[in-house]
Amino acid sequence: MKTFRIKTHRLNQNYSEPHFFILNKGLNSGKPLNEPCPNCFVCIINNENDKDFMYWLCFGLWKSKSFHYYLKGSVIPFITIGDMKKHLRDNECIASKHPQLFHQSIHHLKLLEENEGKLKLSLKMIDTAKKAIFYKLMNKTGAV
Repeated sequence: MKTFRIKTHRLNQNYSEPHFFILNKGLNSGKPLNEPCPNCFVCIINNENDKDFMYWLCFGLWKSKSFHYYLKGSVIPFITIGDMKKHLRDNECIASKHPQLFHQSIHHLKLLEENEGKLKLSLKMIDTAKKAIFYKLMNKTGAV
């Protein structure tokens, strides 16, 4: 069982232990972050290996929308720190019982994230090329 603490992040707070941040407001509640934002928790872990484990556990739970069950509030949904701790602890126990399957799932998630990044970059380059072609046309005809 991994040892971790979840606290509400305070602006300008620095942490010496390995840590990551977890968004706690909006429909993306539960999303793990490397950089803090105003509405987040901080998950503090004892070592880098456990940090990586917990980060990807949180990422998988967020992607599968498992935090949605715990959202409260009608205008801006949020997850409470107690619900976040309980859900992460329960799922950490499950993942720890099946480490091979968990690591295999995380490996696949990382590959998919990498491919998604490449596709987003390709789409951005295609969009830039479209703009450049039209811009070039307008400059040749003197329409701009």
